[in-house]
Amino acid sequence: MKNIPLKKISFLASRRGSNFEAVAEKIISGYIPAETGILITDRENAPCLEKAAKLGIDAVFIDPKKFSSREEHEKEMVSYLERYNTELIVASGYMRLLTPYFTAKYRMKIINIHPSLLPSFPGKNAQQQAIDHGVRISGCTTHFVDDGTDTGPIILQAAVEIISGDDADSLSARILKEEHRILAESVKLFCEEKLSVTDRKVFIK
Repeated sequence: MKNIPLKKISFLASRRGSNFEAVAEKIISGYIPAETGILITDRENAPCLEKAAKLGIDAVFIDPKKFSSREEHEKEMVSYLERYNTELIVASGYMRLLTPYFTAKYRMKIINIHPSLLPSFPGKNAQQQAIDHGVRISGCTTHFVDDGTDTGPIILQAAVEIISGDDADSLSARILKEEHRILAESVKLFCEEKLSVTDRKVFIK
């Protein structure tokens, strides 16, 4: 395999950051050939900040309320991402919709994780949507972020059976284990330059 320089990975998160932690630990261990950049959050007391501190990863809270528009807020985010020479952004539970300004700047360089088998059940409360619709199989999906809501090119998916008596919490817990696995694998594939996109389809070398 050719010698590929280590890529710099930064993160966006809004809440507990368990997917951030799962990927960051794989980077620190050497499983993912990359270096950590910065974690950016839009919530002052988000638990992901504590996780970043434990892992020794720089983190910053950027308050969206201090900016006149979403794009101005994102320009401040970009200033930090550029400072850390970011080559891939991992959106791990980031709850704000990104504007076309941001998605165009980082086209095919933002990977998101979603708790359903897209294109089924995009948006919020995907686990409850799956239960309400009575499907037998749900799961999770990694995809590149585009201008839509969970509409970007799909990288990896993992199926999770819905068990009789499941509620959103129990289903979420089982899906989360698979989220950690396929998000780390997707980032690894990106860093090894094994992903390509043609006509919105992702091909793995």
